[in-house]
Amino acid sequence: MTNLTLTIDDDVLKKARMRAASEGTTVNALVRDQLESYAGVREDRRRAVQAIVDIAGASQAGSGGRRWSRDELYGERLGRSGMGGE
Repeated sequence: MTNLTLTIDDDVLKKARMRAASEGTTVNALVRDQLESYAGVREDRRRAVQAIVDIAGASQAGSGGRRWSRDELYGERLGRSGMGGE
């Protein structure tokens, strides 16, 4: 991340800090959120997530009804085959 220096009236910053604190946030977070919104970053993220959801919905892939136990899923990490409760 890059730091940004802004020139803001002292009274405005003081009031903004007080309001932000009452809302459980910071002026820094508010400015960052506003800039992300202004730059379209949130819309880009929303479109990317929607594209993933669309691709997943159109996918013909599946498990064939197969269900895995926790031991089977993590067996390789634990150095077990995960088969037959080993």
